[in-house]
Amino acid sequence: MLIGYLSDERYVAIADGLLLFERDGAAVPTRSCANGAVYADLQPGRYDVSLNAPGFGPKRVVVEVRAGSVHHFRLLSNTLLGYAWPKCVQSGQKSEFRVHSPEQYKISLWRYGLQKELVQPIGWFDEHGPGATLQITPDGDYTQTGIQWNKYGYSSPVHKQYATAPERSGLYYFHAETDTGRFFSFPWVVAPAKPQAKTAVLMSDINWNAYNNFGGRSNYIHPHALLPVPTLNARLELPRYTDAEHLNYSGPDYDPLSFDRPEPINHVPRDTQVTDPIAGRAPCHIAPTEWRCLGWLEREGFEYDVWSETQLHFDALDLKQYKVLILGPHPEYWSIKMYERVKKWVFEEGGRLMYLGGNGLNCAVEFTDRDTCIYRNEDVRELRDLSKGFESRFHQQHESEANLLGVVYDERGIMTAAPYEVVDDAHWVFSGTGLKNGDIFGRESLHERVPGGASGHETDKRSKSSPPETRLLARGLNADGGGAEMCMFAAPHGGAVFSTGSICWIASILVDQSVSQVTANVLKRFLR
Repeated sequence: MLIGYLSDERYVAIADGLLLFERDGAAVPTRSCANGAVYADLQPGRYDVSLNAPGFGPKRVVVEVRAGSVHHFRLLSNTLLGYAWPKCVQSGQKSEFRVHSPEQYKISLWRYGLQKELVQPIGWFDEHGPGATLQITPDGDYTQTGIQWNKYGYSSPVHKQYATAPERSGLYYFHAETDTGRFFSFPWVVAPAKPQAKTAVLMSDINWNAYNNFGGRSNYIHPHALLPVPTLNARLELPRYTDAEHLNYSGPDYDPLSFDRPEPINHVPRDTQVTDPIAGRAPCHIAPTEWRCLGWLEREGFEYDVWSETQLHFDALDLKQYKVLILGPHPEYWSIKMYERVKKWVFEEGGRLMYLGGNGLNCAVEFTDRDTCIYRNEDVRELRDLSKGFESRFHQQHESEANLLGVVYDERGIMTAAPYEVVDDAHWVFSGTGLKNGDIFGRESLHERVPGGASGHETDKRSKSSPPETRLLARGLNADGGGAEMCMFAAPHGGAVFSTGSICWIASILVDQSVSQVTANVLKRFLR
């Protein structure tokens, strides 16, 4: 009978894995098939199961075998991984560093600003017992429940692996490395215990979680739920690749995604510096690129506090203490609570918002608890139906984000990049740049996934939902009208919003003088 399937941390089938089912002194050995399927001649009941496969950490689990029930066995690759838990704290608070390693490793803490600064070496961690630095994953879909590393084997207070957040706010990274040369880095957001600057920079940890497919699911891979069987060949099986209409979002129901997972997409190589090109598919719009924004702020002499989106949602961030809030390259997913709080801050409390990204606030999320949220993608067919009048997934749940940002995502610019053209040289944002109407700027970029300029990857434009006073300042030269619209509008009580409308903007900020000058002009004016 079919007992279940064996898969790895990406929900990819593991073939020829060894399984041993034991009960009442009897043992039944079997192997997983080419598609990960596990067959065995077993009577219903409770079994102790041992699992082992080359290249993976072994483990034991207890499984209830029932007719018609399919169990999903999961194993974890012998690689170096880690994450901080919680991932976002305030100065003086503690996080546990949770590391998975097939060999002894050392760990150190670094602050990522204009330079990578070593804060402190933390120490070496070895086995004591054989394989004791290997972590264990739960069976089933732990993208919903969290991976729960350090749950086993760390019950003694002596073995708890904590770090205390430094006094200085910032984006920190733990560096884990082994004596054979393995290296893995993972981020830690440290907000101030009390506000220290007038500018807050928001790290997009909700977006990090949306794109993190560790465990086999993200908001892009199996967004609704894991398929009944593990993946054997993605291009032949995943709806993302097989659906002719590309209906990745085709209904109202989506299983939740837990933040309690490592994020390999946020890894920064050991030797990478802030002005180096941003290599890879994912890093160009998440933490490694947000680091470039922080490096630019330090280079230009601006003080800032770092916060996360989840800290905004759960009321740790008091916006009243700040004049300026900066959003990074791709803050795509926000809760309605976050949106309404920032909107009130801008329109009623005089807050100044700098949106230095693209495809932002495009979809609502709902938190089921502090560690888990549901991405409310809705049905893309309803969004594509122009008669419905929806401008985004967020609009389907609440209202168009153009009401706050002045712009909203427009798919015409997707996966293209180009410079901007000035259209309103009389505006003060261009002071000191020497740029005139028709001039081109934003040619230089660190963005390697979609090279070509500061307007790109994904871009935004004004819409009928934009505030009437929204002023167009520059426009991206992307093909087929796909260019970003750089805009600004003033709000009551001294509030204001500046939007670049492009994911690629921050990838240009350290290497393109005009992009840097425009951004500095806005921030200086907003801080007055």
